[in-house]
Amino acid sequence: MTPRQGKYHTGPKYELLYHPEIPGRGEYVRLVFEATGTPYIDVSNQGKAGYKKVEQTITEANPPAFAPPALLIHYEGHDGGSSVVISQTPNILLYLGPKLGLVPEGDETALYYVNGLALTALDMCNEAHDVHHPIDVEKYYEEQKPEAMKKSYAFRKKRIPKFFAYFETVLTKNTEGDGKYLVGNRLTYADTTLWQVLEGIDFAFPNTIRKISKNYPVLLSKFRENIKDQKGISEYISSGRRRPFSIGVFRHYPELDV
Repeated sequence: MTPRQGKYHTGPKYELLYHPEIPGRGEYVRLVFEATGTPYIDVSNQGKAGYKKVEQTITEANPPAFAPPALLIHYEGHDGGSSVVISQTPNILLYLGPKLGLVPEGDETALYYVNGLALTALDMCNEAHDVHHPIDVEKYYEEQKPEAMKKSYAFRKKRIPKFFAYFETVLTKNTEGDGKYLVGNRLTYADTTLWQVLEGIDFAFPNTIRKISKNYPVLLSKFRENIKDQKGISEYISSGRRRPFSIGVFRHYPELDV
């Protein structure tokens, strides 16, 4: 994956440290770069040596990162510059949001509204992942299939409706956004994060989403299509750089989507 080509950029240089080939949790970070036209390097997709650099960088950082994703930030200066590593998806988004214009300006509390919504969307992501790994994340799905069947039933019947109803309410109450944005009337990283979760859940549970879509017309139609049509995101989708869902956080097992 080549660096994102976008608007003229004179700030820090960004390197995304994540696993190769899959969208995963690194996709939430990619989306904010793509949506704003901010250049970045997706290190592990730069070649065979890319992931070795990812592993080395997060291990040697001080403090070291627990696991990818992480963001390597290079600052230029008169003394030659410096670099830092920030880990954890929501932490990275919290750092990038104000710098890339993905939070409302002039309202300090708005940052925390945006971050709270992004965290809630990421909670839904984590629960979707746990459907196919309900017992042990280090064991194969096939080794915990009976438990996954039970987990999927609860997720489809209870948790998806609860999350969807909440976000439908948020969108409806934000009259300024007209159902297109979660906070205010412009794109925030809460929007890109929620959109990615919706795309992932639709991939994993297409029958479920098709069955309940009429219950959430703002969330699953107006909001979802609006974010997809954002200039930077639509260009990203058509560019071929966006990695397809497969065996990452969101997985489709037909037996879990009855």
